[in-house]
Amino acid sequence: MSHQPFFDHGTSSVRFWVEIDSNWVAASIRREVLHYFYRSDAHGEDPMDTYRSHSQDIEEAVRRRVAQGAREPVIIREPDLPVL
Repeated sequence: MSHQPFFDHGTSSVRFWVEIDSNWVAASIRREVLHYFYRSDAHGEDPMDTYRSHSQDIEEAVRRRVAQGAREPVIIREPDLPVL
């Protein structure tokens, strides 16, 4: 199975996997969260570009959620992301 992130048009989400303790955890973040949290002043941005630019912060949010007991697939929301 490939662990490359991709944009899922059906859910308007970037789907990706994060390795935690040698296990791959499925996660996603919606286009709207990426837009409003990271690029609210942009128009027509590619959600994959935004995800790639901030993947370290987003993956850390997944790790925090899993440590708090979240089960996969972990859905990242604005409150899960660090204050900019």
